Amino acid sequence: MAETYLLIENGTVIDGDLNPPIEDCDVLVRNARIIKVGKVDIETDVPRGADLTRVDARGKTVMPGLIDIHCHMTYGLARTEEEISMYTPPELRTLIAAANIEKVLAAGVTSISQPGGSYFIGVGLREGIRRGLIHGPRMTTAGRYLTTSNGLTDWFPDSTGVPDSSTGRLTNTKDAMIDEIRRQKKGGVDLIKLADSPFGDFQAFTDDELKMCADLAHQLNLKITIHARGDGEMNAAVNAGFDHIMHGNHMSEATIENLAKSQIPLAPTQLLMHHVVEFAEESRARHSIVEATKRMNDATMDSLHRAYKAGVKFAMGTDSGFALVPYGQWHARELEMLMMYTGMSSLEAIQAGTKNGANAMGLPDDLGVIAEGKLADIIIVNGDPLKDIRVLYQPGKVETVILNGEVQSFPDDIRSRFIRNDYLPHEYGWELITYERVYEGGEIPKTQLDWSGEQRGDVLNDLRKLTKLAAEPAAE
Repeated sequence: MAETYLLIENGTVIDGDLNPPIEDCDVLVRNARIIKVGKVDIETDVPRGADLTRVDARGKTVMPGLIDIHCHMTYGLARTEEEISMYTPPELRTLIAAANIEKVLAAGVTSISQPGGSYFIGVGLREGIRRGLIHGPRMTTAGRYLTTSNGLTDWFPDSTGVPDSSTGRLTNTKDAMIDEIRRQKKGGVDLIKLADSPFGDFQAFTDDELKMCADLAHQLNLKITIHARGDGEMNAAVNAGFDHIMHGNHMSEATIENLAKSQIPLAPTQLLMHHVVEFAEESRARHSIVEATKRMNDATMDSLHRAYKAGVKFAMGTDSGFALVPYGQWHARELEMLMMYTGMSSLEAIQAGTKNGANAMGLPDDLGVIAEGKLADIIIVNGDPLKDIRVLYQPGKVETVILNGEVQSFPDDIRSRFIRNDYLPHEYGWELITYERVYEGGEIPKTQLDWSGEQRGDVLNDLRKLTKLAAEPAAE
């Protein structure tokens, strides 16, 4: 195979590793890897006659592609749990997921990890991308969530049971957990996902069960993660040696200290929860759900600020796949959520959205940083995300997406292609919340700007001002 070279010239490089941005900087790529960061001399750095592509990034930001470690490709923009778990046959779910995944890459998300989904569709998507059958980002995937009768994905009455189409798999005994992990390994997953209690009100798995699951997953060369909103399951997951953890809405000081010491990444995945409240009127979500979510968000604000101050490592996860967080629309807004809910800087948020997610992709030494020897997953942004993190999700601002050293191309109407499971109404919200619908004029209101600096100290008050709760319960 002939060598190919890609030269990104004159950009401002944010490397993903907390270093100050480098202005007027070049990045040279050979095949899939970065070979030089700095001023490039074509005469000496590129062989004469080599296949060379040049991209002028003057006045633009060059940074690692985003890594979303909580993206559900099989959910199909769901409004209800029934849409996710009971309706749409697997053949159609697969086609819908394949049609949606290109939009994720077009948004500048060059890697995703799917922590749970229907059947083994995620494995099929991953392999389809690797073989060039579909166009999408790097991908790792879990199978169905392991849950107990008290966990997140045992949604339905015992008389109904947990259908095979559900994203959950009921495992009430250690033997059942072992059996399911072994079957999922055979099915080709990259990681195991456990689902503890829905809202963190109690711990649904025992400490011993979590440790057993983690040990078996690691023995089989798999990663393991968990939906953990409560303090008990958070601390137990850290002690069990989970590879990364989702949510962390309620954490005691002892749990935060334990998590910070472990340096296990926490992906708060706050975007969906925030949208439930902020866009309550637009989505016509139930008033009771909005109020309960608002209380959860207030608690999360407190926990995550304390966690950030204690040195907890954060990663980016979005829960994309619901109607409130459609594919390709909002992924980078989770970085804004991290700034808002933890108090971190924009540079730290970018590290969370790049370098800190690399381990979930199984490539901790290869992804998420612009440096010599790293894989060339890069985006070029028309704007400065250090001054305004929102340019990373404003339409058209991510101008160039580079995956494995290759410049990607997309259909002109990629953002307007909404391919969904469309069966039942209502639970997460009736309406599809797109950027264009929320911000009709294309610009974000000034009141939603800076979450850093002086405004960070009063962020909870600002958040409450932004919240748009319906005065009366939404119509059923």
